[in-house]
Amino acid sequence: MKKVLVAIIILAVSIQVNAQSKTGTIDTEYILSQMPELAQVQEELKAYNAKLETELKVKVDDYQSKVKEYQEKVASFTDPMKKTKQEEIIALENDIAKFRQNGSQLVQLEQNNLLQPLYQKIGKALEEISQAEKFTQVFTITSSGLAYIDPSYDLTKKVMTKLGIKIETPKQ
Repeated sequence: MKKVLVAIIILAVSIQVNAQSKTGTIDTEYILSQMPELAQVQEELKAYNAKLETELKVKVDDYQSKVKEYQEKVASFTDPMKKTKQEEIIALENDIAKFRQNGSQLVQLEQNNLLQPLYQKIGKALEEISQAEKFTQVFTITSSGLAYIDPSYDLTKKVMTKLGIKIETPKQ
């Protein structure tokens, strides 16, 4: 029984040695920050943010004019008219509050939509390099939490070169 167990362990170890994997790392956030297309994305995001700000301003201006009109004419309104106007004003307040709450989420969604093609471009280049160089695993540096990685396995610069992005050396 011991001989069979030892044989199985030796077989498992030999299979493990033959099936070694090649791993690499990539810093997608750094690549993204160096892509020329990022400037266009940032401009589009600024324009989207400005559009939301304009929409909010229109809502606030409408709210303020309704409040002012209500205050000026409250004495001439009948009770049902007062109630209707108050409900309109409360509805506008709620709409503005919801718009403000959802504004940051809308900006985040738009940012994700705009960045997705850039991440897909990075992913395609990474896939081509990984297949060509027979990498079995590639970890993302920014979210992996790894304490040490041999820099010779970092594919960041190769992906940047493949994408035609100029690599700037840090100033010391």
